Amino acid sequence: QVQLVESGGGLVQPGGSLRLSCATSTEVFSRYIMGWHRQAPGQQRELVARITSGGSTNYVDSVKGRFTISRDNAKNTVYLQMNSLKPEDTAVYYCNAVRPWDLQLYWGQGTQVTVSS
Repeated sequence: QVQLVESGGGLVQPGGSLRLSCATSTEVFSRYIMGWHRQAPGQQRELVARITSGGSTNYVDSVKGRFTISRDNAKNTVYLQMNSLKPEDTAVYYCNAVRPWDLQLYWGQGTQVTVSS
C-alpha cells in the first residue's frame, strides 16, 4: 500500500515562503514520479509540479520561478519550496505518486496553504 505523509502547510502573508514535505517508502520514492497538485475552493485540482526518479522537473506556468520541487534521497522525501507566495496560491496541496508502468495514481491527505494578510 502506498502511503504519502504530507506536512508543512499553514498561513503565510503575501510574499512569504513555505516548504511542503511528502515522505513515503523507499520503493515508491525510488521508482514513482512524485508531484504536487493543488485545489482551490470551487476549482479543479491542478498539477503544480512533478519530479521523476531521475530528477527531471515540470512546473505549471503560474509557479515557475517561485516554486521549486526537489528530492532528498536519504529521507525518501519530496519537497515543494514555495517563495513569493500570492493569495491565488491559496489551496489544499496534495502530494501524489504515479506508478510509471501503468500510471496508477496515489494521493496524500492534503495540506492547507493560505496566503493572506
